Amino acid sequence: MPVSPDTFSGAFKPSETIATDITIIGGGIAGLWLLQHLCKLGYNAILLENSALGSDQSVASQGMIHGGIKYTLSGLLTGASEAIADMPEYWRQCLRGEGDVDLRGCKLLSDHFYLWSSANTTSRLSTFFASKATRGRVDKVSGKQLPALLQVPEFKGSVYKLVDMVLDVPSLVHQLAEPLRSRIFQIDWQTAQFQPQSDGSHAIVIGNGARHLLLTSAAMVLTAGRGNGPLLQQLGASSPAMQTRPLQQVLVKHRHPHAFFGHCLGRETTPRVTISSHACGDGSQVWYLGGALAEKGASQSRAELIRCAQREMRELLPWVDLSDAQWATLPVERAEPLQRNFARPDQAYAAWAGNCENVIAAWPTKLTLAPNLSTQIVDLLTKKGIEPTYSSPIILPLETPSMAVPPWQELFGET
Repeated sequence: MPVSPDTFSGAFKPSETIATDITIIGGGIAGLWLLQHLCKLGYNAILLENSALGSDQSVASQGMIHGGIKYTLSGLLTGASEAIADMPEYWRQCLRGEGDVDLRGCKLLSDHFYLWSSANTTSRLSTFFASKATRGRVDKVSGKQLPALLQVPEFKGSVYKLVDMVLDVPSLVHQLAEPLRSRIFQIDWQTAQFQPQSDGSHAIVIGNGARHLLLTSAAMVLTAGRGNGPLLQQLGASSPAMQTRPLQQVLVKHRHPHAFFGHCLGRETTPRVTISSHACGDGSQVWYLGGALAEKGASQSRAELIRCAQREMRELLPWVDLSDAQWATLPVERAEPLQRNFARPDQAYAAWAGNCENVIAAWPTKLTLAPNLSTQIVDLLTKKGIEPTYSSPIILPLETPSMAVPPWQELFGET
């Protein structure tokens, strides 16, 4: 995070001033998507990242692009479910090269997601899923239509196929970043800081040996996830405030042959457990476990959570032998704009920061909503009259950041 103003003692004159239309701070999927969108609209935009592209919240994602059905487990349509109902088709257009951002090189892990349940937890939703309200978003499947993992005599529950899909997040990060690598820079906040300008805007001072460079922008957009909080504090912004909602995901590395992508319906209004599958270089795979298991796991020790996950797998999938599996956990903090009672926000969020003339704070709140966030930001820029102005290439004395490594590679020593 940015250092205190005392780091650069005394007054100084920058040896060089570089002006750009938009500076994005934070190289997760939200920031990278915004960079693509802005450049396509003609803005001279750059992105600054202090770690690896996609690090933290992006690379910890299960990669689900969902249409909100998992938010209807109460048997009712909700604000959250309706806000993202059309997003799977929007992303599919991008995957075909027909959307606002070209994702034709992105790897698709699964073209659908399943919702499954035991016999005693299905009845309360069967009528709702068969109603007009969910038509085209949910289909009941059975027999040979079942995913291979559930095509066993021991399985007695019901299965629904959702329009949701799953993307390989490292592939998505690469696809978004690669065409614009010359506009993406690694910033070290030990040698850089924000500097207020006389017009009420903020610029960034970048130290380069004995020289200082001043980077000015018509707008700076913060898309740094949980890093937005410290950045806003450094800027002296009066708003917005940030909240974090912790998770502790579980990872299971095993050699069971079937990949699986699904939510298990429990007795609560959130999935009991959500499973996504990720291939490893040695021929094994990792099941990445989220849902209520991960939410409750935020307050558990690693060992306690692993015991809970092992018990859940024995109860839900007793025919799967995980006796030789490797287990690990990953703490994750979901960063969002502050909500009443720390509720989960339904929408992407972007707003001008208080007391900062040219700073926008933004959180997508869900991977699915990264495109919506980008659209909101462009609307904010347009309403303030910020249009493409500069055309010269932006050259900074900074390196290009690397790509973040998926958590299973780090936790299980994969290469």
